[in-house]
Amino acid sequence: MKSTRSLQFKMNISIIKSLSLSLSLSMALPLASSSSSRTWVYDVFPSFSGADVRVTFLSHFRKELNRKLIIAFKDSEIEKSHSIGPELKQAIKDSRIAVVIFSKNYASSNWCLNELLEIVKCREECGQMVIPVFYRLDPSHVRNQTGEFGKIFEKTCHDETEEVKIRWSEALTNVANILGYHSVIWGNEADMVEKIANDVIEKLLLTPAKDSEDFVGIEDHIAKLSMLLQLEAEEVMMVGLWGSSGIGKTTIARVLFNRLSRHFQGSIFIDMAFVSKSMEIFNRANPDDYNMKLHLQRNFLSEILGKGDIKINHLSAVEERLKNKKVLIFIDDVSDQVVLDALIGQIQWFGSGSRIIVVCLPSEHIAIEMLCQSAFRKKSPPEGFDELVVEITRLVGSLPLGLTVLGSSLRGRDMEYWIDLLPRLQNGIDGKIEKTLRISYDGLSSEDKAIFRHVACLFNGAKVTNLKLLLADSGLNVNIGLKNLADRSLIHLRKGHVEMHRLLQEMGKKVVRLEKPENQEFLMDSQDICDVLSEGIGTQKVIGITLDIDEIDEFYVHKSAFTRMRNLRFLKLYSRLRLYREVKLQLHGNFNYLPPKLKLLHWDEFPMRYMPSKFRPENLVELIMEDSKLEKLWEGILTLPCLKEMDLSGSQNLIEMPDLSKATNLETLKLRNCYSLVKLPSSIPHPNKLTTINLKNCRNLETIPIGISLKSLEVLNLYGCSMLRTIPLFSVNISHLSIDETSIEEIPSVLQLENFRLENLSYLSMKNIKSEKLWERVQPLTLLTTMLSPSLNQLYLSEIPSLVGLPSSFQNLHQLMHLEIKNCINLETLPTGINLQSLYVLDLSGCSRLRDFPDISTNIKVIWMKGCNKLEYVNLNFSKLTRLEEVDFSDCLNLDKEALFQQRTYLGCQLWFSGEEVPSYFNHRTTGTSSSSYLTVHLLPSSLSQSILRFRACLVLYDNYVANFRFKGRFWNSFDSFGQQAQDFWGETEYYSIKPFVMGSHLLILDCDIHLSIGSDILAEMNYTHVDLQLDFPNDNGSDYKLKEWGIRLCSLAENQLGNPNTLPHVFETDEGNTLNHGGEGEECGGNDEVTERSCKRMRMS
Repeated sequence: MKSTRSLQFKMNISIIKSLSLSLSLSMALPLASSSSSRTWVYDVFPSFSGADVRVTFLSHFRKELNRKLIIAFKDSEIEKSHSIGPELKQAIKDSRIAVVIFSKNYASSNWCLNELLEIVKCREECGQMVIPVFYRLDPSHVRNQTGEFGKIFEKTCHDETEEVKIRWSEALTNVANILGYHSVIWGNEADMVEKIANDVIEKLLLTPAKDSEDFVGIEDHIAKLSMLLQLEAEEVMMVGLWGSSGIGKTTIARVLFNRLSRHFQGSIFIDMAFVSKSMEIFNRANPDDYNMKLHLQRNFLSEILGKGDIKINHLSAVEERLKNKKVLIFIDDVSDQVVLDALIGQIQWFGSGSRIIVVCLPSEHIAIEMLCQSAFRKKSPPEGFDELVVEITRLVGSLPLGLTVLGSSLRGRDMEYWIDLLPRLQNGIDGKIEKTLRISYDGLSSEDKAIFRHVACLFNGAKVTNLKLLLADSGLNVNIGLKNLADRSLIHLRKGHVEMHRLLQEMGKKVVRLEKPENQEFLMDSQDICDVLSEGIGTQKVIGITLDIDEIDEFYVHKSAFTRMRNLRFLKLYSRLRLYREVKLQLHGNFNYLPPKLKLLHWDEFPMRYMPSKFRPENLVELIMEDSKLEKLWEGILTLPCLKEMDLSGSQNLIEMPDLSKATNLETLKLRNCYSLVKLPSSIPHPNKLTTINLKNCRNLETIPIGISLKSLEVLNLYGCSMLRTIPLFSVNISHLSIDETSIEEIPSVLQLENFRLENLSYLSMKNIKSEKLWERVQPLTLLTTMLSPSLNQLYLSEIPSLVGLPSSFQNLHQLMHLEIKNCINLETLPTGINLQSLYVLDLSGCSRLRDFPDISTNIKVIWMKGCNKLEYVNLNFSKLTRLEEVDFSDCLNLDKEALFQQRTYLGCQLWFSGEEVPSYFNHRTTGTSSSSYLTVHLLPSSLSQSILRFRACLVLYDNYVANFRFKGRFWNSFDSFGQQAQDFWGETEYYSIKPFVMGSHLLILDCDIHLSIGSDILAEMNYTHVDLQLDFPNDNGSDYKLKEWGIRLCSLAENQLGNPNTLPHVFETDEGNTLNHGGEGEECGGNDEVTERSCKRMRMS
């Protein structure tokens, strides 16, 4: 049973503690170590002598790391020699922590000693952390190379130069001087292993990362939080981090979330954006709290479990799905009690080890440091400024955003300016953050203010290059202005985009709204915009309009709506939610005018067949008109020298595109779902500019003109262009190529050249190509070996008749995460040693002649092998496949399925096979034809304090179905100690979702845990002798399922563990326990040392 600790939290939820935090949002001086800017591949690199520790200490250590979701490098694929190769050196460099396990024979290996040299080098140059472990060895013997260890070391050095010996000796001394772990002083090796793993977690949390290197003080808080969160503890903890708006709580929460999330089975960051997205859709259709909570829980579960389209029909779904899962939940700036009740109403909803973090308050000395860092570029104030800094910090209220922005505006100012500022701050105490930000804005030049307003009202998140073009003729020096705003921390320039904090954006919009209506530059209020456009009362002052059309039901536009707005440059009438509903937009009269100065025209669901006849788009930079009624844009050739992006996606009536020969700077062309489009313009100029073409589902498109040269193209999506037979030559720099469901007959000949390689290709999809000529003319092996590069991330192939085997070069695809090769009926073998460590999804369905099952990455999550009829044996070690979530061996007619489902290892997944009856291995069986089916198991007396009953279950389901189900258990005893009828107690499993869209009869096999929550010590002293198991298919929105029969086999021995073995039942069946079939008691489901301590994950094997 999960334990909790709590204090009272002001939002009527429980927390364990609260912590005072602050965080600077300014750019910090480069004080972080070089390790902070590295991208790490592994958490741990273990260095060891295999002969001494591989099957003892190391195996237990790796198992503990794996249980804690810590990624460790494995050297099983590397051939060992006297010198370590570049692959191993890279692995050491890519690891945050090196754990050096010194043992008796460590010094006998040149390999180990050379590894140690590389580790010492990384420690000195990259700040890599090192943890030494002295396994059955005196640390002084390693430090001084004495004793038996020293003798072995001397023997190893016999054939080496004196220089090599000295380097090895110095490395041994160096690492042995680091505080580590000595196995001799630990009475229990398991305790030492757990302690080292916990030490690794703490060090990982304390390692500065790229997401935090720019922020002052954050690492101090990470250190405090790592202790406060006690990640090694099994309790469910809720931690409160307190503070007002603008204190930096979102930043620290994001950093902490990024560091912690992979150590949990599910994680979610809940902020107002998440809530608004959920609520906005809901509010239009479901006006009551119950339905709103249901919708919130559905989105919450879909996100935290990483599964789309989760269906629930009651408000206990969160508890049912998550009570056995270790989850991480961050809640940022959400105070709506209805939302909190729906998502985190009770701590008992979440599995052991779960953490819920709620938000923060800074300390004074950190606030002073932030202000000084921003104003003076150092941590303390210069002489004479001490009292001013303290007073301003007090007045601003220790708000990091305010301190950073204000400090930037004070940079370089004299003391007199600081003194003059104090009265303004003192007069704005009630609105500290807004007043502080407004002071920083007021200190800008008029040009910088204008740029600030443009970003706040229209372009937060925009590409910098696009913004410069959009403001090119505005009379503003955008380059200098953006730099000034960034220097004052009013914006951030990240990855080519301009970003503004939400509070700064709101302040900027408020500045505009406070202007007199006739002087407003930007219109943002939906009602105001509707009035202006329906009555044609705009003014020449208006330069920008932005309206989310999802906010309105009816929309009238006067024929002269834009006539008086001749300076309008930016028009955004967009649909953010894509609700796919008709907006009742009416154009009054002959609407034929749009302002000629327009640079941004974004009008979703545009209602006209053609653009207004008097429109001159020569100034357009972006033309976005998704889901429009357009049939054609305009006649003739128009000069479009500024146009960078054109997006007419979803314009289902669009028949043809205009001549774009004078769109000399076009970079992006998106025409998704333009079903009526037959052809593209014959020429797209300046091929060195065009980077993206998306023609997905242009199902009537017949040709792409040969005259189009795509030398700079990076993304080409032709999915679903079923009439398309040829494609032009594209760039070697292409990163995304999809030609699924086309009729392409030939790949450009240059791709078949032996020296041609698509070095940047990360996504390649060639599924269901309708033309057989493609595979007749191009041998697949040649195609693959010439095209594929190590950067490939996703590969999708299907229906290639000539594909018999895969090239050995597949093993070089180290970054491949998703591999799908379906319905290749002549594929017989896969390369040996294809163990791709990054692979998450493997789909070989329909490869009916495939005889071999490949070595599988231990990171694999999904395996689909449906219809692989020639497969007879598959080696799946479930104890090592700790991330496995879904497996499907349906219609594998020759597969030895019993070898899989009779494994003693705990199954963390669902297994699916073809079959019509429960195998005899499941010695408790019953039929099931209704929504609830029962089975009684008789047991020897067991205490109700034993809170978990585990069993392996098999369900026989047939025909097409979609369903959710769970097991419920009624624990009872015929009579209590007084001879009276005892009370029943119920427990249940989580819900399991099954969605295999198949026909025929199938077996579903999975391991289940029933948790019995006892709320009284008296009840905990009682025994039970019977369990009534109920297989429950609740009404799930019209689910269609057919259950023929089902059965279970109890997991009954002590080796079958989940968490602390002292809290688990060791259940034994009586002779009468076999309800329908008196099978033997023989084997247990659990399995010795290979049992993984994981909660059952939902997986599908059909």
